[in-house]
Amino acid sequence: MIPFLDLKGMNSRYRKQLIDAATRVIDSGWYIQGREVCAFEKEFAEYCGTKYAIGVANGLDALVLIIRAYKELGILNNGDEIIVPANTYIATILSITENALIPVLVEPDAKTFNLNPELVEKVITSRTKAILPVHLYGQLADMIALNGIAEKHSLIVIEDAAQAHGASIGHRKAGNWGHASGFSFYPGKNLGALGDGGGITTNDDELAQAIRAISNYGGHKKYENMYQGVNSRLDEIQAAFLRVKLKNLDQDTARRQEIAKEYLKNIENTIIELPLYNDSEEHVFHLFVIRCAERERLQSYLADQGIQTLIHYPIPPHLQEAYNAWEDLNLPITESIHRQVLSLPISPIMSDQDVKSVIESINKFE
Repeated sequence: MIPFLDLKGMNSRYRKQLIDAATRVIDSGWYIQGREVCAFEKEFAEYCGTKYAIGVANGLDALVLIIRAYKELGILNNGDEIIVPANTYIATILSITENALIPVLVEPDAKTFNLNPELVEKVITSRTKAILPVHLYGQLADMIALNGIAEKHSLIVIEDAAQAHGASIGHRKAGNWGHASGFSFYPGKNLGALGDGGGITTNDDELAQAIRAISNYGGHKKYENMYQGVNSRLDEIQAAFLRVKLKNLDQDTARRQEIAKEYLKNIENTIIELPLYNDSEEHVFHLFVIRCAERERLQSYLADQGIQTLIHYPIPPHLQEAYNAWEDLNLPITESIHRQVLSLPISPIMSDQDVKSVIESINKFE
């Protein structure tokens, strides 16, 4: 069996370093907001090219806290609209509605799967206050165009970079394009912890201070509360693990790109639509997503060949029961994507033979 993602195998490469990191935390006697979190925040900020990185409990909290902080600072208010791609994972939408703001769903570019700038400007109203692009599958949205639109209309830009650690445009990384950005360190991410974790990057002093306070019960000092905050903090032990894996992130990304290039070069089945890739170092391939009109049959066939695949994501947010008020939305591109996408195995530890087997099996599908 070729697994979709062998997390045990991926982490076993760093077994000694991870054990050393865990031992360091255990022996320190300090398990919340200690030296490991402080060090990881500094290292991740430097990696992304930002002034601040703030560790939080998970990727959803990262986005929720950014929007919440903007509300506490009086920049966003209940009922404001945030433009967001319609084909994202539901967490992006949840971060907006959790804050009593209104998501405005916009169709993606059918080739890149990312937010279509040409459609964004058409839905801007007097209530629009922010754009929340999602760097889906490891490729940045068109941030040059989106930032231009945001500047023209005085809008905030919040990146959902949960799948895009290290992705870039012109050497400027994800996390350093918006006013603030949310990352996930869920175990399956390109930079994944051994548990839940998330992070926020920004260059805004005031916003960073507000986020730190809100995520720590609403205050910078114990028993002194500026806001009605929450408890959303990155654990010391997860920060220690992330420090180990951050050092190897670019190396892992390079392997993902090698595999993607092999897929793109050698998958020749015309039934399959391959993802758009400009052969640069910018796409980090968190996922390698193909499209097929006969997805279920293809997935079943690949399973019979011993190849595990996943669907990201079978049901778009506007058709989820949680948001049944959107059932009448007409989003044909989004719905087509969700009916047809299939994610192939891609990870830093895939062997050349496994890659070859995937290619050969797909080319034989008919």
